[in-house]
Amino acid sequence: MIETLLQSILEQLDQPKKDLEHNLRALLNEAVSKMDLVSKEEIDRQRTALTHANQRLEQLLAQVDMLESELKNKK
Repeated sequence: MIETLLQSILEQLDQPKKDLEHNLRALLNEAVSKMDLVSKEEIDRQRTALTHANQRLEQLLAQVDMLESELKNKK
């Protein structure tokens, strides 16, 4: 009987803890979703894209320099 009573009390104490944990998780999720955060993977993808764009820009600038040189030589 005492065992059953103790178990009942523990179960009743456990519910507010679960409710509090649920509410805190929801609050934290809402706060994080309002922040302008990106994942490390997204940063890595953007870094890779920027590296490729810079390489392409260097190629195009070299091509422009070559074409300008050709133009000067034709004059």
